[in-house]
Amino acid sequence: MKILFYSTKDFEQPYLLEANKHHFIIRMTEAALSINTAEMAKGFDAVSVFTGDDVSAPVIEKLHENGVRYIAIRAAGYDNVDLIKSKELAMRVANVPAYSPYSIAEHALALMLALNRKLITANQQVHRHNFKMNNLIGFDLHGKTIGIIGTGKIGSILIRILHGFGCRILAYDIQQNNELIKSFNIEYKSLEELCSESDIISIHTCLTPQTKYLINKNTIQLMKTGVMLINTSRGGCVNTAEVLEGLESRHIGYFGADVYEKERGLFFYDYSNKTMDDGILMKLLAIPNVLITPHQAFATNEAIGNIAETTLFNITCWSENQHSDNELFHIPFEKTPHTLTEKANILNPAR
Repeated sequence: MKILFYSTKDFEQPYLLEANKHHFIIRMTEAALSINTAEMAKGFDAVSVFTGDDVSAPVIEKLHENGVRYIAIRAAGYDNVDLIKSKELAMRVANVPAYSPYSIAEHALALMLALNRKLITANQQVHRHNFKMNNLIGFDLHGKTIGIIGTGKIGSILIRILHGFGCRILAYDIQQNNELIKSFNIEYKSLEELCSESDIISIHTCLTPQTKYLINKNTIQLMKTGVMLINTSRGGCVNTAEVLEGLESRHIGYFGADVYEKERGLFFYDYSNKTMDDGILMKLLAIPNVLITPHQAFATNEAIGNIAETTLFNITCWSENQHSDNELFHIPFEKTPHTLTEKANILNPAR
């Protein structure tokens, strides 16, 4: 099989090469997948994509025309992939549902602590030889009420961590986890109750039509004045413009995010010598009680290694006409069109 990896960055390429072990013919490109770059996949059996790639219906049709039959997502989220069109064209799609949920949960905690204890401001001040601490007063996490939106793998790990801090933990999810209730005494609440009672709110849900702009002016109005809001899930779960209004009115006291709803084409790129025309992001970056990181929560050795290994595992399953447990929908293999490689072998068996 031949695989084209879109949106690869320098830091992940060694992990992908190690996981491949020279088994497949692979090519890596920093270019993001779009309708304009789908032509690059001509002659490849599979593509691998990341969260910023455009895998919409028109792009999938173009990939299919070019002979691509497999889409391997190097992430847990797949809101950027049109699964309906993929299934219609019998293109197999798999993700990496669990790589290192600890990396995301620990990053969410890092954002909480950095914002609370004013670590960025403190670091900037001491580098200017200013050792005063009048503006560096934080608060104890112990005894605070933390609201966790989404109690899947990542949310569950953060709950375990925060339980160790001695926090009261509220949770909101469509399905309750009874083990978390039993082991960590968490309280499941409605979204409205969670917003109104929490000192800190951390989002750990996938992006769906139901969770799009889950945090908006209505839910913000329910929150305590001075609330801390953390988002390490998907940028689209938060209406950023309305969060900005909440920060400017000081209703929201702190905002930490590793994701941004308009991050495609921005995060993972160097704009230090370029002009950014995103007014909302520029305003956020100018607020001292805001901490934005560039979608780096997954960036640990363990997580990147697991992503690479699982991505190549999915492709290996397909190459052997086997199903991967990570496939997002089921297609019988006898209904899957031959790949370009298989077609070539059928037409030219002497090769």
